[in-house]
Amino acid sequence: MIESDSVLDETWSTQTDAAQQAGEQNELRRGLELRPTRIVAMGGGTGLPMVLKGLARRATPKPGEPGLDLTAVVAMSDDGGSSGRLRRTRGALPPGDVRNCLVALAEGKGPLSEVFQYRFAGKKGLAGHAVGNLLISALAELKGDFMEAVRVSGTLLGAKGRVLPSTLAPVHLVAQMEDSTEVVGESNICRARGRIRKVQLSPSAPAPVDGLLESIRTADMIVIGPGSLYSSVMPNLLVDGVAQALRETRALKVMVANLMTQPGETDGMDCLDHVRAVIDHVGPVLDAVLVNAATPCEEAVRRYARKGSTPVRVDRRALIDAGVIPVEADLLKEGSRIRHDGRKVTRCLLKMARSGI
Repeated sequence: MIESDSVLDETWSTQTDAAQQAGEQNELRRGLELRPTRIVAMGGGTGLPMVLKGLARRATPKPGEPGLDLTAVVAMSDDGGSSGRLRRTRGALPPGDVRNCLVALAEGKGPLSEVFQYRFAGKKGLAGHAVGNLLISALAELKGDFMEAVRVSGTLLGAKGRVLPSTLAPVHLVAQMEDSTEVVGESNICRARGRIRKVQLSPSAPAPVDGLLESIRTADMIVIGPGSLYSSVMPNLLVDGVAQALRETRALKVMVANLMTQPGETDGMDCLDHVRAVIDHVGPVLDAVLVNAATPCEEAVRRYARKGSTPVRVDRRALIDAGVIPVEADLLKEGSRIRHDGRKVTRCLLKMARSGI
């Protein structure tokens, strides 16, 4: 009888432990299902705001959907236009891409968003400056902290996510061209009209902003691009520790392929060339590439061709051989311009995040 009781006790204990472990696993799964999907989007220019605007529409939790936790990582090497003037005259960090991302995350054309995006006309004084650029720079001077200026601006706009400058160092982009010449300054690179071999930041490997590497490591998905390959996408990846964090993270890393080549920057480059450029600079940090499968209208293609821009060609087999999975979908926005549709891109990215590819 004693032996039977002992066996029963041991069996009961084993079953209880197994049930407890199963319960804990179920709780963990429920927790993962309930918590927002963490997405880090990296880039600059006009491509990153397009992605953010689409994602911001899905950020707020709904019944059956946990919502999104969004972090935008913005390149800080812009030295043209309003941002460039503020850098030269005030010693400010470039606010332009930060402003555009904050407005995109605000999801909507509210009065304050319109004010942030308003650009003064004319030829002197404030001409060419965006109000948001001036406001962010003024807050940075007032607070003595660029990150606090970005945070306050995001709060004012009601941004559904946060924006992180990739670095707070006053960096410049330097391009090594195929003819061995060196071009300093992001705004000068496209004007050089040469084939780019490599880009780097000066000073090299600047320190990342606080929270950047942790955001990458804990993300569920990293979205890279679309945008100017060398002047908007690459500068984020060249910040110290970013490439390593991308290699170490368990997040799905997706590059959104550009639709068209960019004159003076990616002339003649196909999708594989874009992917190889990333790999050559920072190593194998891409799992998949989201590419457009729809055909733009011929008239639009001819119009772009007159300006030196052609559709980015996609060779699925070559991408697979390079270790990157191509995911194809109709990503085109309706209209006379060849642009990504933010809603279509968002739907694809969320499907990939939920399926793991």
